[in-house]
Amino acid sequence: MNRANLQILMRLAQLAFCAAFVFTFVAAVMPPRQAPKLFPWDKAEHFAAFYTLTLLAMAAFPRRNLITIAVLLSGFGGLIELVQALPIVNRDCDWHDWAADTIAIFAALAPLIAAHWRVLFQRNAR
Repeated sequence: MNRANLQILMRLAQLAFCAAFVFTFVAAVMPPRQAPKLFPWDKAEHFAAFYTLTLLAMAAFPRRNLITIAVLLSGFGGLIELVQALPIVNRDCDWHDWAADTIAIFAALAPLIAAHWRVLFQRNAR
């Protein structure tokens, strides 16, 4: 694949990430009855949203350190909970939701981290 095509794919990934990021925030702060429901369990929705956001972030920002991506997305999950704690938002702040977000982030990153460790161990074994 040539450089121009890679640039186009990266821009599309960045657009998809931005759209998913905004969608996640809006869905998290809108009235619960109007918010889209993908799963009957709220924690599964958080997991799915942040797993997807993490995959999109890795594709959109391939040069960004994975730990940086994890910390920023986890911070975003915490910010959502803080915003939900505001009385004008009329949502429930639940730190278990933030935990589900963070677990999803690390679940999405785990295969890449494992592959990186494997390469490191193979290099050191020689």
